[in-house]
Amino acid sequence: MTENVVDEGYRPTEDEPFMNERQREYFRRKLIRWKHDILKEAQETLATLQSENENHPDLADRASSETDRAIELRARDRQRKLIAKIDAALARIEDGSYGYCEETGDPISLKRLEARPIATLSLEAQERHERNERVYRDD
Repeated sequence: MTENVVDEGYRPTEDEPFMNERQREYFRRKLIRWKHDILKEAQETLATLQSENENHPDLADRASSETDRAIELRARDRQRKLIAKIDAALARIEDGSYGYCEETGDPISLKRLEARPIATLSLEAQERHERNERVYRDD
């Protein structure tokens, strides 16, 4: 893929063919930047947790510190799962299935992909999926 396919100011539009080379490259770069940012945050968190090996004499301070650490680690675990989804989206870009609903095969709207670049379902399919989850969760 040529490096000059997408300039910095480019935004996909409905006026161009869906998932053309420019759009695929745009979303590939967006996903890679997102993954890079997550990994950078994870490194910063790790460095902070390693340097923050304080021994708090006060039980309340110690409990607060442990709670903060647990929340941070839970957030990092969610981001680890997000990286797997980003990698899966990058693989879909490579195999040509990115941007198409896994359930219906229809194109996922550019607005949805812009807001959630790891989306695998169209808005309609996602809403149907969430309605079904609610129905079965209530049982």
